[in-house]
Amino acid sequence: MSKSESEVTVKYEPFKEIVIMERTLFSTPEDIARFTSVIAGGKLAGLYWVDGVVFLYFPLPASTAAVAKILIESGKVYWTFVGYALMPKYAPTIETKEKMIVPVIDISADSVLTRVAKWLKEQT
Repeated sequence: MSKSESEVTVKYEPFKEIVIMERTLFSTPEDIARFTSVIAGGKLAGLYWVDGVVFLYFPLPASTAAVAKILIESGKVYWTFVGYALMPKYAPTIETKEKMIVPVIDISADSVLTRVAKWLKEQT
């Protein structure tokens, strides 16, 4: 191992705050699956599932200097939209009556998204 490789440190620093700018509660998991299929424009898109909540989110890209600065300095990230529905039991896919099949990823191991799911459940 070279000297420069041994000097590399790895640090985990999660976001301190997630600001959700708009949220929509869908009536059923099928409704959010249908929405996901439509906005994906025919491309494969999936949903996240944690502790009885299925959801998707759209982060505000850190493509401008101002947004990047806020993210780095404050640890705050902005999500422009979160869509969610209650789904008590995990299933690897949701199929709509129109035969759209949307994959669902169990992301329960992610502590940040677990906090998001808990907050979303409190909003219902």
